[in-house]
Amino acid sequence: MHPTRRSRISARPAGGSRVTLKTLAAHLGLSTASVSLVLNHAPAAEAIPQRTKDRIIEAAARLGYQPHSVARSLARRRTFTIGVLTPDVSEGYVALALGGIEDFLLQAGYLYFVTSHRHRDDLIDEYKRLLVDRAVEGVVALDTPFARGLSIPVVAISGHTRVEGVTNIELDHLRAAELGLEHLKALGHCRIAIIKGPLYSADSEIRWQTIRETAWKLGIPIDARLAVQLTEYDLTPGPGYRATNRLLDSGPPFTALFAFNDVSAIGAIQALTAAGFEVPRDVAVVGFDDIPAAMYHRPGLTTVRQPLRRMGETAAKTLLERLEHPRGTAAASIQIEPELIVRGTTAKARESVQAHDDGRIVVRRRASM
Repeated sequence: MHPTRRSRISARPAGGSRVTLKTLAAHLGLSTASVSLVLNHAPAAEAIPQRTKDRIIEAAARLGYQPHSVARSLARRRTFTIGVLTPDVSEGYVALALGGIEDFLLQAGYLYFVTSHRHRDDLIDEYKRLLVDRAVEGVVALDTPFARGLSIPVVAISGHTRVEGVTNIELDHLRAAELGLEHLKALGHCRIAIIKGPLYSADSEIRWQTIRETAWKLGIPIDARLAVQLTEYDLTPGPGYRATNRLLDSGPPFTALFAFNDVSAIGAIQALTAAGFEVPRDVAVVGFDDIPAAMYHRPGLTTVRQPLRRMGETAAKTLLERLEHPRGTAAASIQIEPELIVRGTTAKARESVQAHDDGRIVVRRRASM
C-alpha cells in the first residue's frame, strides 16, 4: 500500500469532531456511496469486494462512526422502523423467534417496536392500526392472524392463510409429523396419545391435520379418546400436566405421547411421573419446538425442532428485501424444514400396556414413589 494512503487510513479525523459518513469515506479514500452501501447492508453492497467491506466496517467501529438517524430518514424519506406483533413476550416459541428478528434488524440498523396482543382480537386490530399510524415501514407478525393485508409489507411467522401483501414463513408441518410419528413407530409404539394445540394458536389445526394424515399413512390408529386439546392461556407446563391427567383418568392406555409443544410435553412428563409411570420406560414422550429447556430437562426431551431463531431471521430478512425492492414479486410462502432431535424421553415400547385375549387393553402402573 502507498505510504501516504496508509497514514491517512490509520489517522483519526482531527479536532475530535463527530465522524460523519463523508469524513469516514474521505478517511478511507472511498466514495460515500460505497461506504453507505456497506454500512446499510444494502443488496448492492454484494458487488463490493469483501476486503473493502471489512475495511469500512473496521474503520467505522474504530472511529466511533454513528449514523445520524434523523438525517438518514429525511434524506431517504424512510423511518427505518419495523413493527413486531406477537402474542406475548415469553420464553420458548416467542423468545426464540423474536431473538432471530432482533439479531437481523439490529445488524441492518433498523429500530423496531414490539407489541403483545395476548391473542385478543381487539388488541390485534388496534395494534395493526397503531403501527401503521406510527409510520413503521413493515410488520413482522408471530402467531398473529391476518384476514387481509396492510398498506405496508407484512411477513408472518406461522402464517397459513394466503393474503395479498403477506409473506408466510411456514414450517413443513407434514414433515414434522412424519419425523415424530415415524420415530415412535420405529420404537414399536402403536398406542399414541396426542396433546393438541389451543384453538387460538395458528399452528394448532394444521399440526393436528398433518398428524392424523401421517398416522393414517403409517398405519397408526389415532383413537379420538387419546387426543386432548389444550384450552387454557397459560404459558407454563400446567396445561400439559392437566391435559395428561385427563388422558390418564378417562382415555384408553397408551405407550407414547406426542405433545403440541415442549412446554406441554414437560407438563405431561410431570403428570406421568406423578401417576407412577417412568418416562421413557413406560411411556415415551415427544415434544415440539426444541426450546432451550428441552436439552436441560432430565431426561432430555426428544422433540421435533422448529428452527425458530432462523425463522425469525428469515422473516426479518424477507421483510427488508421487500422494502428494498418494493416493485418486486413477493413470495406468498417460504417453507422451513424441521429436524428430529432424539434425547432421553423416547425408548422402545415395553409391556406397560398389555392386550388381553378379549381385546381389552390395560395399563400396569408403577407404584408412586
